Amino acid sequence: MRDERGQDRRIGRERQRQESRLGQGGVLLLLALVALLVRARTFGNPVIGFDEQFYLLVGDRMLGGAWPYVDIFDRKPIGLFLLYAGARWLGALFGGDGFLAYKLVATGFVIATAFGIQRVARAFAGPGAAIVAAILYILWLDLMEGEGGQSPVFYNALILVAGAAILRAVERRGWLFPCGAVAMGAVGCALQVKYSVLPEGFAFGCILLWLGWRARVPVGRLAGMALVWVALALLPTLVAFGVYAAAGHGQAWVFANFISLGGQAARPLADELEGLATCIGILSPLVLVIGFGRPWRRVPAERREGFRFLLVWLAVTGAAVLLYGRFGSPHYALPVVLPAVLVAAPALARWRRGGIAAFMLAIFAAGQIVLHLSERTKGGAAEALAVAQAATPARGCLYVYDGYPALYMMTHSCLPSKWVFPGHLNTRDEASAEAIGVDPVAEIRRILATRPGAIVDDYPRFAFGNRATRGVLRDVLARDYHLAACIPTGPARVRLVYRPGPGPVPAGCPSQAMLDRP
Repeated sequence: MRDERGQDRRIGRERQRQESRLGQGGVLLLLALVALLVRARTFGNPVIGFDEQFYLLVGDRMLGGAWPYVDIFDRKPIGLFLLYAGARWLGALFGGDGFLAYKLVATGFVIATAFGIQRVARAFAGPGAAIVAAILYILWLDLMEGEGGQSPVFYNALILVAGAAILRAVERRGWLFPCGAVAMGAVGCALQVKYSVLPEGFAFGCILLWLGWRARVPVGRLAGMALVWVALALLPTLVAFGVYAAAGHGQAWVFANFISLGGQAARPLADELEGLATCIGILSPLVLVIGFGRPWRRVPAERREGFRFLLVWLAVTGAAVLLYGRFGSPHYALPVVLPAVLVAAPALARWRRGGIAAFMLAIFAAGQIVLHLSERTKGGAAEALAVAQAATPARGCLYVYDGYPALYMMTHSCLPSKWVFPGHLNTRDEASAEAIGVDPVAEIRRILATRPGAIVDDYPRFAFGNRATRGVLRDVLARDYHLAACIPTGPARVRLVYRPGPGPVPAGCPSQAMLDRP
């Protein structure tokens, strides 16, 4: 009789596990459908973000043998470019050009992050509110230029793995050393997507040490554990450097990844404050949910220590964004959304279903409006194709002084320079050899001396542009080129395509007097 009861209990537990797996499978499917729905309008647009256009270009040229930092300059860690190279390879495997493939890969990371959010949040708020928190994470990305493949879309998934491991250690649901190893390994991988996660990684490491001290781990043993954790955090970066050093490119790697950061000039304070205000405005609904909902009062007593860790995580992430000090785009504040939705989950658990539905629909609608306005301002697939058709060079390389980096791929052009991201040669904050490794004026002169087969520019001019390189370009265009096409890519923006030699200027273009203004 006793054996039968034991067998019944075992069968019951196995049935509960199966039902749990089935339930989690349904949650994953729901999150996947939501992510595909809210991001679908971007899938056909190759020019949703200048940064990610460039990342895909680098990934494309890596498959052809190019080395980031050596053949194409940028400061992002190699892990981000490897992700894009992988996406480009997948796109080619299925006959695509990579633009859709990288968006689908990024969407996969979003789904994985959202699924992890609900797994963590359910312990503090129950399954329903946890799913709401996960969906809100997906929705908020559209508000902050996270609808494509900006770096936080990828590294947030890794930081969530690290945070979840630390949480297990804080709540004593896992052994300290392996939890720390998982956390620091994930931080190390995230560092090779973007170094801005360093403050979070440092804070996680300090928490691990504090947990060891609190548990009275012997000092020698704790020091040994710390050395392993630090080694795991540094390992991906050391491997990247080792590969470059072995190939004779160690100096290029060090300059691009670290030294060049000190050469960048600060942008006007007023512009940065305006960007910061925008970020705060976008995040304010979440802040209000947390502030008025006081979720720390809704958490079960046995989970409060873990919830305090979530609050610390949110505070560290917010401080890290402020410390980074760049707010030209809302995506710089995307890391805050991850811990914010986790912290907000217990407050959301107290909301009525109608209020939850209305809130999510409002954020969804706002995100779709933002995507529409962004495409209307920057241009979409039709405008990008029109510019590419007008700019395809008959000979030589295309040169995009200001405009879509995607044009190099869309026109199948060769690259005229190591510095093909437009901002490296056309902005004031990059206007020195200390920032990019070459004098921008000298490099512009070299590029133009090769007589590019087409040159793409932009109007109106960027307010924070490099006037010296602009002056060199203006003189060469006036002497050796003619304005061959003007393609509107928004109500107040025109992409200009120049071709060698004399020729008629199309109707509807800005006047020469307007174009000559600095």
